[in-house]
Amino acid sequence: MLRFQRTTGSSSDGTEDSDFSADLEHTEAAENLRRRSSARLTRSSLRLSQSSQDIKRGADRDETPPRTPTGNAPSSESDIEVSSPSNDHDERLAKELSLKEAAAHDLSHRPKRRRFHESYNFNMKCPTPGCNSLGHLTGRHERHFSISGCPLYHNLSADECKTVSMFRQGKVTTRDKQAEERALSHRQDENRHSTRNQAPTDRQQRYKEKVTELRRKRNSGLNKEQKEKCTEHRESHGMSREPLLENITSDYDLELFRKAQARASDDLEKLRLAGQVSEGSNMIKTIVFGRFELDTWYHSPYPEEYARLGRLYMCEFCLKYMKSQTILRRHMAKCVWKHPPGDEIYRKGNISVFEVDGKKNKIYCQNLCLLAKLFLDHKTLYYDVEPFLFYVMTEADNTGCHLVGYFSKEKNSFLNYNVSCILTMPQYMRQGYGKMLIDFSYLLSKVEEKVGSPERPLSDLGLISYRSYWKDVLLRYLNNFQGKEISIKEISQETAVNPVDIVSTLQSLQMLKYWKGKHLVLKRQDLIDDWKAKETKRSNGKTIDPTALKWTPPKGT
Repeated sequence: MLRFQRTTGSSSDGTEDSDFSADLEHTEAAENLRRRSSARLTRSSLRLSQSSQDIKRGADRDETPPRTPTGNAPSSESDIEVSSPSNDHDERLAKELSLKEAAAHDLSHRPKRRRFHESYNFNMKCPTPGCNSLGHLTGRHERHFSISGCPLYHNLSADECKTVSMFRQGKVTTRDKQAEERALSHRQDENRHSTRNQAPTDRQQRYKEKVTELRRKRNSGLNKEQKEKCTEHRESHGMSREPLLENITSDYDLELFRKAQARASDDLEKLRLAGQVSEGSNMIKTIVFGRFELDTWYHSPYPEEYARLGRLYMCEFCLKYMKSQTILRRHMAKCVWKHPPGDEIYRKGNISVFEVDGKKNKIYCQNLCLLAKLFLDHKTLYYDVEPFLFYVMTEADNTGCHLVGYFSKEKNSFLNYNVSCILTMPQYMRQGYGKMLIDFSYLLSKVEEKVGSPERPLSDLGLISYRSYWKDVLLRYLNNFQGKEISIKEISQETAVNPVDIVSTLQSLQMLKYWKGKHLVLKRQDLIDDWKAKETKRSNGKTIDPTALKWTPPKGT
């Protein structure tokens, strides 16, 4: 109910009574207008509440409540008020409510459209020449984005893939039953090693005989017509299509291979939909390495079919890279490597160093270089690994020797570089392993009776590590030095550090002065005391023991 307060004035001519009557007439008109607007507003509020319920049902991700004309979120219909009873405001209110209702209807359809565009990016195209990106090798998806799921690359059509998929789905029930039986038999055997010496069951024996019979039926080889067909296919398509695989092996083995292909492409599609595959980018974002999942820092020139995945799975022992977790699990069940190839030249506790020749173990060294480029900016060596030796540091446990880091050096370096490339794996950084690798490289230089220096340019982290190492070496030498005159040449021969690196380190420590035409080395006791205090705190730190090295320099170096 509206309340009015009569104002008093100083005039006595009755103007105040006339003004009050005019205000009363205006108030009655406002009352009528308010009733009409309240009725229209109630109907509009009802439509608004219905549209807000549609928003909640259709757009779960949109948590913004419906707004009033003032921009605030109402708690009920009674909270909506008209600020001034005017026709213009009422018309504007009705228009805003109708726009809100239309926006609510549009919003209810928006999440579906967003999910659809997130599922398929139509700007992406399959790299296979002549492919329109329609269909999928599994027959379960409408589109594909790589050659692993391309029907045309596998010499099939989209309809043929769907037919094969329906045929395979008919065998799913039988395969699931067999998997359950195998799982049950494994659970019954408490010790997995006890099954190795047991005789095969009747079912396993029958299955083995069946497979043997199927493999015996295959043709001995390709006839002349089939060879010509394969040659023609290879000449016309080259590497853009998969080679013809018919009659190369038995139908049973070929079917197993096709199933594995389809399963791998299906796993890749699931990873892409889960956001773990980077479309339109040839940079690997993450790698699964042993029990670690590592974010990469830089681009590495892996093959395009692997680089476009966004995530790689690697065997931490042989460094082979794979596309999916399934392939990695199958590989780890068969991989016999538990340490790097080459000779173990150092062992102290659980730390070992292996010398790997790039000429004898070319594939391993190439994979190691590709892995290192993911974390190094200035590295340019990837495939030409034969002129280099690789020294791989590992940490051993009951499962094997895990890669900690490595450094490489030229077999014949004219500039006496003792390190060409050095890397500590990210999961082992800031634990002292970087200085251990640097110290080990200078230990090899001492055995060779040479003065060494790292190859330039150094990465940012490498430069920090080397400056810290040179500082420790110089302060340790000065702390143990008892003479009066010191020579940079003597320091270099004692520590195997290049004189240029010694001078630059002394200058950074402000321990090198020029006085009366001579360069003097100042023995700053404050720096030496600080170094001794730090050495006391890290007395149990990781260090290289020269007595644990079992190595002779290779001939020709």
